[in-house]
Amino acid sequence: MIRKIACGTATLGASLFAAATACAQEAGVPIAAATETVETLAVPNPGNNAWMMTSTLLVLMMILPGLALFYGGLTRSKNMLSMMTQIGATAALAMLIWVMWGYSTAFGPEGNAFFSWGNMFLSATTSDSTAATFSDEVISEYVFISFQMTFAAITAALILGATAERMKFSATMLFVTIWLTIVYFPIAHMVWAGGGLLFEMGALDFAGGTVVHINAGVSALVLSFLLGKRHGYPAEPMPPHSLTLTMIGTGLLWVGWFGFNAGSELEADGTAGLAMINTFVATASAALFWMLCEKFSGHKGSALGYCSGIIAGLVAVTPAAGNSGPFGAIVLGAIASIVCFIMVAKVKPALGYDDSLDAFGIHGVGGIVGAIGTGVVYAPSLGGPGGDDFMMGSQVMTQIIAVLVAIGWAAVGTLIAGLVTKMITGLRVSSEVEMEGLDIGEHGERAYN
Repeated sequence: MIRKIACGTATLGASLFAAATACAQEAGVPIAAATETVETLAVPNPGNNAWMMTSTLLVLMMILPGLALFYGGLTRSKNMLSMMTQIGATAALAMLIWVMWGYSTAFGPEGNAFFSWGNMFLSATTSDSTAATFSDEVISEYVFISFQMTFAAITAALILGATAERMKFSATMLFVTIWLTIVYFPIAHMVWAGGGLLFEMGALDFAGGTVVHINAGVSALVLSFLLGKRHGYPAEPMPPHSLTLTMIGTGLLWVGWFGFNAGSELEADGTAGLAMINTFVATASAALFWMLCEKFSGHKGSALGYCSGIIAGLVAVTPAAGNSGPFGAIVLGAIASIVCFIMVAKVKPALGYDDSLDAFGIHGVGGIVGAIGTGVVYAPSLGGPGGDDFMMGSQVMTQIIAVLVAIGWAAVGTLIAGLVTKMITGLRVSSEVEMEGLDIGEHGERAYN
C-alpha cells in the first residue's frame, strides 16, 4: 500500500535544487533555469491528486454511511442508533487525533522500527508539501494525510462490531484514543513506512490486510472477552433487525472499497486498475462461495450469507489487491470465504465467545488468510506481479511473521487499552441499560418510533 513516508517540498526541493544547480553549472545553464526545473518536478500530478481525493471520499463513504448501516442493521432495533453513533463519533475522534499526533507517529520525518515523530499537529506540512508515490511522481501531502486518516478512522470503527449492544459510549471514546495511539499508529508505521520493522522485512500489504483487518479483528476479539457476553447470549435469539439496511451498507462498503484498494497505489495507473478488477472478482467469488457453504451445510443461501461473503472477499483481497493476478484473487476470495464461514458458523459457537457482529470471524480471520495468501498469489507463475527472482516459500514466511507480529502487538495493546479504560470509565453499560437498549440508555433517542 502506502509504503512511502511523506516528504515535504522543502526537503525534496533542497536535494533537487542542489543536483539541478550542479548540472546547470556544468552545462552552462543559468541557475534560474535549474530552479524552474526543480519547481516543475515538485508539482503534484493533477490526475493522481484528483484520483486520490476521490479515493479518500470513497473510504469515508465506507464509514458513513457504509459501515454504520452494515453494522447497524445487524444489531437489534433497540441498539441501532447506538451502533451508528459509536461509529460516527469514533471516526470523528480518529480524524482529530490523526492530525494532532497520529500522522506524526505513523509517518513522521524521524523514527525507528516501531514508530516515528517530528510532525505533530502537522506543523511541518504546508499546501506546497508533497508525498512520494511508487514512481517518480508526487501528490499533495495533505491529500496523502487525508487518505491515511480515513484508514485510521475505519480501522477503529471496525472493532465496534464485536462490542455491539453492551459497551458504554464514554468507554468507546476513551478506548479508541488509547488504542489508536499504542496499537494502530505503530503497526501502520511498521508495515507501511520506510524504516518500519515489517516494511524493511519485505512484508506485502497493499491496502491494509495486516494494518487494518488483522489489527481490528484481533483487537475486537480481545475486547469482546474483556466485556463479556451480552445478556441472554447464546440462548436467546438475537437476529439482525434489518437485513435491508445491512444489504445497503454492504453495497456502499463494496463501492467504497475501490478507493480503499485501488487508491492505495497512490496513482491512477495500471496497478490501480489491477487492484480494481481484483476487488471486483475476489468479492464476487467470496459472496457466492459463502452461499454455497450455507447450502452444503443444509441451509438456504441467505442474504446475510451473501453480505458476509462480500465482506470476507473484500478483506482477503485487501493485502493482495495490487499483488495478485485476477484468477489468484478469485481463488483467494473463495478460500477466505470458506474459512470465515467455518469460523463464524462452527468454531465461534463451539468456543462460545460473543463477537457480536463477527468482527474477528470475518475481518481478523479473513485478514490472516489474505495476508498469508498474498505470499502465494504474488508468484508470477500464478499471474502475480512478482519478479523472476520471487521465492514463494521465503515470501510466505515473511507474511506469516508479519501476521504474528500484528496479532501479538494488537492483542497486548488492546488488553492494555481495555484495562485502562475499564479502570477509568468502566467498559460496560448497566444491566438495565442493556435490557432497555443503548439507544435510549446512552443517547436518549430511538431509531424507530
